[in-house]
Amino acid sequence: MTHSSALKLLEKQLEGELQFDSLSKALYATDASVYRRIPMAVAFPKSIEDLKILIAFATKNHIGLIPRTAGTSLAGQCVGEGIVVDVSKHFTKILSVDQENKTVTIQPGVIRDDLNRFLKPYKLFFGPNTSTSNRCMIGGMVGNNSSGTTSIQYGVTRDKVAKLNTVLSDGSEVVFAELSQEEFNKKKELTTLEGSIYKNIYIELFSETVQKQIKDNFPKPEIHRRNTGYAIDELINSEVFSEHSESFNMCKLLVGSEGTLAFTTQITLHLDDLPPEESVMVAAHFRTIEDCMNAVESVMRHPLFTCEMMDKTILDCTKNNIEQQKNRFFIVEDPEAILMLELRANNKEDLEDQMQLLLRTLDDNGLSYSNAILKGKEIDQALELRKAGLGLLGNIVGDKKAVACIEDTAVAISDLADYISEFTAIMKSYDQQAVYYAHAGAGELHLRPILDLKKSEDVVLFKKITDDVAALVKKYKGSMSGEHGDGIVRAAYIPFMIGEENFQIIKNIKKIFDPHSIFNPGKIVHAYPMDQKLRYEIDRKEPEINTILDFSDSLGILRATEKCNGSGDCRKSIEAGGTMCPSYRATKNEKDTTRGRANALREFLTNSEKTNRFNNKELKEVFDLCLSCKGCSSECPSNVDVATLKSEFEYQYQKENGVSIRTKLFAYNNRLNQLGSITPTITNFFFKNTVTSGLMKSVFGIAKQRELPTLSKQSLRNWCKKNLKKVQPESPLKTLYLFIDEFTNHLDVNIGIDAILLLTKLNYEVKIVDHKESGRTFISKGLLKQAQKLANYNVTIFSDLISQETPLIGIEPSAILTFRDEYLRLASDQQKAKSVSKNTFLIDEFLASEIEVGNINSNHFITEAKTIKLHGHCHQKALSNIHNTFTLLNLPENFKVTIIPSGCCGMAGSFGYEKEHYDISMQVGEQTLFPTVRKASQDTIIAAVGTSCRHQIKDGTQKNAIHPVTIIRNALVE
Repeated sequence: MTHSSALKLLEKQLEGELQFDSLSKALYATDASVYRRIPMAVAFPKSIEDLKILIAFATKNHIGLIPRTAGTSLAGQCVGEGIVVDVSKHFTKILSVDQENKTVTIQPGVIRDDLNRFLKPYKLFFGPNTSTSNRCMIGGMVGNNSSGTTSIQYGVTRDKVAKLNTVLSDGSEVVFAELSQEEFNKKKELTTLEGSIYKNIYIELFSETVQKQIKDNFPKPEIHRRNTGYAIDELINSEVFSEHSESFNMCKLLVGSEGTLAFTTQITLHLDDLPPEESVMVAAHFRTIEDCMNAVESVMRHPLFTCEMMDKTILDCTKNNIEQQKNRFFIVEDPEAILMLELRANNKEDLEDQMQLLLRTLDDNGLSYSNAILKGKEIDQALELRKAGLGLLGNIVGDKKAVACIEDTAVAISDLADYISEFTAIMKSYDQQAVYYAHAGAGELHLRPILDLKKSEDVVLFKKITDDVAALVKKYKGSMSGEHGDGIVRAAYIPFMIGEENFQIIKNIKKIFDPHSIFNPGKIVHAYPMDQKLRYEIDRKEPEINTILDFSDSLGILRATEKCNGSGDCRKSIEAGGTMCPSYRATKNEKDTTRGRANALREFLTNSEKTNRFNNKELKEVFDLCLSCKGCSSECPSNVDVATLKSEFEYQYQKENGVSIRTKLFAYNNRLNQLGSITPTITNFFFKNTVTSGLMKSVFGIAKQRELPTLSKQSLRNWCKKNLKKVQPESPLKTLYLFIDEFTNHLDVNIGIDAILLLTKLNYEVKIVDHKESGRTFISKGLLKQAQKLANYNVTIFSDLISQETPLIGIEPSAILTFRDEYLRLASDQQKAKSVSKNTFLIDEFLASEIEVGNINSNHFITEAKTIKLHGHCHQKALSNIHNTFTLLNLPENFKVTIIPSGCCGMAGSFGYEKEHYDISMQVGEQTLFPTVRKASQDTIIAAVGTSCRHQIKDGTQKNAIHPVTIIRNALVE
């Protein structure tokens, strides 16, 4: 039977899904590591029975099962040629909480931060806290023995696992938990695979000679982040093997085993009480890495909750990241490194005492030049800056990247300064400036060489550098794998790190658990070569890909997709906030993430044999549910802008496959509105009439549930011709140009009038010129030639008019922000486009800046109390800032404004009108926005900046949302 036939038969047996199409295999060929291995298939099991069927299939066909949750592994744990088993979709339940015993039982697909949000009312939490905590899942944390920033107080995942429900390689269900000596002996007598495991583990480890051999060769026990191989050094510390009183628990072996021994279905965790509420952070600034490292041992004598390090390379990356710029507020001068030292206490007095003692230590050692003190939200901002650092490294332009290979070494704190000194010498010998990103308080340094793994000479360096660092780590009796695991990148070093005799024990344990080697082959034992099957083919000639959009800032569109390093920030849950990726939040499908789309585009642009590499139905599928919200352009640490990639893809794909009538209908919407505005009453009759509107919807594939937007009786331009001169102030504070976008001109004329009256009454002169529409509809539909003509015309018109003194102001975010975004890739004269973009603002931005300088104050407005809930437009959140609107709406002294913590509304221009997208559109709206609007009281005003957002709110909640400009205009004192 062929593999294809066997997989089709397997598919019928499973309750869950099995995918073996080329797109699915491409999406799961990579994780967050440097490796690429095309799997045979991807399974999404729904039940334990599904897992048993998969195990039986793998055994019969001699293939591997690669367990996967969020796929954020840096060492290649989640890639392989067998069947990737993704439990992130269906094994996601929190099953029970035992508040008295402080435990929780969950399935492996529960996200770490979601778990802690659930536990907060119980005043408990799960301590290990990785930089990926808003999307990483507990199953993955168990597989890697994850730790993170809190390990110096709360330990690592291995310390927290009480019980694991598993399926073994023979399909039997076994629970591993704490055992006494007597219970252990009973287990050994079982005539099952479980009994054989206990019996053989005892045979392997009971000898005192073997135990000494383990202690002599494994990492120092004071290094609590140590994941080299299997944790047999932990097992021998139980009462079964020593004089210790600690009970035996096989979970200590399974945690960190990377899914190579058993398949976990359920996890019971020990929890901690919530940390003390009072906190302070001291951000110690250093002029050299050596000074920073030398300070660690002394500061760790204090009861720190966090001791984290960032170096200059990471700090410099954050300078150009829109999302992280606001988090740099505490940086003084240009430090080479910063230590972030957090203290906590139950009262402010105790906290103050602790802080003063820490500051005294820093002053006494004289190594830091500035010690910034952070409190409250400032601490969260600083930690967010550090957490984003790993992904931000993907922003290095070009093929050289900070490569994960030696980034997980851990040594004893007393060895840290000497170790880093020798490490730096190794890096210099390879002409490398390493990137230092460290859990310094745990002795773990995320050290990354900058390499181009597309070139054979750098692949050779990749291995040589790892060889040398492995020898250095062994010299200090450290751990090559601190918290990221061995995976592919470090598994081959395990025999060297722990000795051949100990490695033979590990091999024997693997054979006991998994005699046919079906569980995650190539990891821990029988290791794949660390320098083969990398993400990019070595020394391959890059394909020449011409685009209409300018991707020169990334050195081309291919490298723009390659900025995605797989860290998976796009998989964060709704509760984590933000906008990216709205369709993934609805479907939970990898193909609907920023990562999935970037990976698919990279795969087909690199490996397609077609003349037009964009002309692949798989790419059409992967971009289909992208709402072009642009959340990824700011929230993705690597700033992978999928909306822009989609526009280029649509343009290139349509060159080969044509443009549909519906696409043209939406793209040329403004011109159709111009024609309809000749007789708006007749046009609106057809739009409103059930029969005619129903026929139009049916013919053009528009969702029947949608109301078609109606035209205003006069355009905004016509109103301006009659009224603009009449309303101008006599002695204006400033002069500005108003961009009359295509949506406001025909559909939202009253908002445009309100904007003009608001500005003029606040003493600003408003000018209007004969410009073109923004081109937003053409951009979103991939008609980039048409968009380019509009961009060039508008840039030419405004380039001689717009300056800091006479800015360009717009009302509709998706239209005016094209000047700051797409025009910089479309316009022929880039210098002019950049000049205009610097002085182009949303009306909210402009007014907020005028409030800040004191030109507008609350005296201009009524004192009547109003409650307002504000929903921000996606493009505004990505390219501007919703807090400008918040500032504006809060100006009247008795206005109470709250921002709805919503992502995308789900309409996204034409997306929500298309019948095949209607359900997803409404699901996105239901994530946060619709429930919040429905719960609002009758007298609460719902404010929404975007025209699409207002229509979506109306369709989804039957409530009218109002533009903030109208709200403020109506609040003016006449």
